[in-house]
Amino acid sequence: MDPRPGGAPTVLRMVLGRPPRLSTCTAHAPRSTRLGTSRSSEATTDRRTALTDQGFPTAEIDTSRPHPARMYDYYLGGKDNYEVDRVAAQQVIDLFPDAVPSALGNRAFMHRAVRFLAESGVRQIIDIGTGIPTAPNTHQVAHEVSPDIKVAYVDNDPIVATHAGAHLLGAGNTGFFLADLRDPESILSHPTIGRLIDFDQPVGLMLVAILHFIRDDEDPAGLVAAYRDALPAGSRMVLSHATADFHPPETGSGDAIDVYRQSKATATFNLRARAEVLGLFDGFELVDPGLVQLPLWRPDGPAPAEQELARVGIYGGVGIKN
Repeated sequence: MDPRPGGAPTVLRMVLGRPPRLSTCTAHAPRSTRLGTSRSSEATTDRRTALTDQGFPTAEIDTSRPHPARMYDYYLGGKDNYEVDRVAAQQVIDLFPDAVPSALGNRAFMHRAVRFLAESGVRQIIDIGTGIPTAPNTHQVAHEVSPDIKVAYVDNDPIVATHAGAHLLGAGNTGFFLADLRDPESILSHPTIGRLIDFDQPVGLMLVAILHFIRDDEDPAGLVAAYRDALPAGSRMVLSHATADFHPPETGSGDAIDVYRQSKATATFNLRARAEVLGLFDGFELVDPGLVQLPLWRPDGPAPAEQELARVGIYGGVGIKN
């Protein structure tokens, strides 16, 4: 895999089979898909593990049901998952092999989008749905452009907290806390946000591969609007979202989605058409090339071949708040 952030052409060539198993130092888990019981506390570190300041014990990690963040880690070849996650994720891959290149494409998109934020002058980022930390993480990509960029990481999966101290908090201008995307007030008012984020200056909001875990009755557009309204003009939003637009039912996409429901995963999977995803950018002006399949968003090299592109079922884009 291309070690450079956003090495999309190399990454997307790994689509003909399952990628080799990687350590958490070699694949990033989007951001994503990390929803469940809301809990908020800042991560700290001791010699044994990364604990929250409220002493959140690792034993409280729910290993009885698959978690989308840990399943995503498995798609990327990571090892920070449990048997229940591996069984469900492998079922998805068996039914829908394009889950792997889609996850890899999302990872590469995140790298390119973070670089865009940093190069456009954004100096503070809120990354909601961080996922299991793997290098390069958001702050590492951003710091290659400007080491002074501050990053507040948010996730709701306790397993992320167990790794935060070692992988997310060593830079001095990063923070992590447990909270749920569906509770904007608790996130925006959290002390970590208050310490790192100045809402008088442009903010980069990252909602990468997370909103497809929000059901329609949970009002994904309303949630995005709540965060948007807290951001000053000139802020950027990075968003990616799974879709069935490129995968008809005979490709196995529908059966793969059912795995999340049948396995009683902590969140269901909700595909949306381009028009629905575009609506999430209300109040933002999309930067070129707009809302597109992930490999087409400002690729580092030549655009992927049609065969490779057909296997990535996720839209992505970056918008600037009006």
